[in-house]
Amino acid sequence: MKPIEIDNVQHILTQFINKKVYVHLETTNGAYANHINKAAYNVGVYMRNAQVTFEQAKIVGDGSVYRAGLKMDTGWIYAEGLTDWAMHEDTKLLLAGHDREGRLMVSLQISETPFSY
Repeated sequence: MKPIEIDNVQHILTQFINKKVYVHLETTNGAYANHINKAAYNVGVYMRNAQVTFEQAKIVGDGSVYRAGLKMDTGWIYAEGLTDWAMHEDTKLLLAGHDREGRLMVSLQISETPFSY
């Protein structure tokens, strides 16, 4: 993965508009928080291969940390804290947010085909 290049990522997001796509969304502080601080709450979300169609996609940020939103006719999918991106198999957009130690904190992935398990 490489640091987010906002113009490139926005261009790719736009290519998925009004198509049935599969979305993977994952957030976690997982064992990171509890391992360091026993009083911390562990939280997370894991959603894999939800099929959606969105009518608008936008990525914004300050040059180091970004948020991406996908607007559907009945709501939004939103991921914040994104730092890196890659194209997988030339068709799957992978966006991720890593902490200062390189650990995964958030992931948003979009593809026209299902993600493998």
